Amino acid sequence: MKKVIFLFLLAILSCKNDVKTPETKPTESESVVIRDTIYIETHDQKPNKTQKQLKEELTQKGYQTFDFVDEQTKDTILMQQYFIAFLKSGPIRSQNEEEATQLQEEHIEHLTRMYREGYADISGPFGDNSEIRGITIYNVPTLEMADSLANLDPMVKAKRLVVEVRPWWAAKGYKLR
Repeated sequence: MKKVIFLFLLAILSCKNDVKTPETKPTESESVVIRDTIYIETHDQKPNKTQKQLKEELTQKGYQTFDFVDEQTKDTILMQQYFIAFLKSGPIRSQNEEEATQLQEEHIEHLTRMYREGYADISGPFGDNSEIRGITIYNVPTLEMADSLANLDPMVKAKRLVVEVRPWWAAKGYKLR
């Protein structure tokens, strides 16, 4: 459980971002929209790209995107399709404590690998004991790929969890705060 909380907090803390004025150039770890240019942090530390370059790159890789024009600022915001995997209670939850602990460790290793390899942007459990146990947001081009990666989770393979993957749109380069 401590590992789950640590991973969740790490994901939240890594997404913090201070707002900068347009005159301030963002640092490597920041993301800010300035008119038609978006400065982004990439998981592999590549140089920042313009919104146009990023859109072209995402399109070439098979990602779905569209431009959204903010009515107030008239800024063009690049929207990208992500996929949210809802992790739900599965039909087999009768593992003994040792098996459940081992599955939880393997589950955390899987989610850590998905984040480290750039497939998942954030994961975390819900704070109640409902049917939906947690989510992972996958940053991959297709629903099929997100579903395949989510089903590699040892908890899913053991049927302790089942997944439902849904498409979700979000502004590219923005952070949680």
